[in-house]
Amino acid sequence: MRNRILALAALAAAIGSPLAAQAQSDVTIGRAPAVVDSAPTIAVEQRPAFREYVIEQRVPAFRTPDRVVVGAILPESGITYYDVPQRFGATTYRYTVVNGETVLVEPRSRRIVEVLD
Repeated sequence: MRNRILALAALAAAIGSPLAAQAQSDVTIGRAPAVVDSAPTIAVEQRPAFREYVIEQRVPAFRTPDRVVVGAILPESGITYYDVPQRFGATTYRYTVVNGETVLVEPRSRRIVEVLD
């Protein structure tokens, strides 16, 4: 009986650990770009060129007293969301500048999915 309980516990641990690891795979801690969703974003090697593009476009910055963090919801009005040019990769996200930081936003929910600066 004791062996069956141990075997079941080992089986449950073996099955549960890959699920727990997968659930945590989309979160980055620290100042590195954090991504909430796994949809295509701007590739790491394209980010310097994308930052230059945003500067050249002179996108007006939106100011908010809130911190610019992944998962934050931006307002529906008073802010403009721009398409990411195809040369930086195919993505369904839009970009804007909030408090001086370039962010990628999921257009339907207006949720920040990545902070690029």
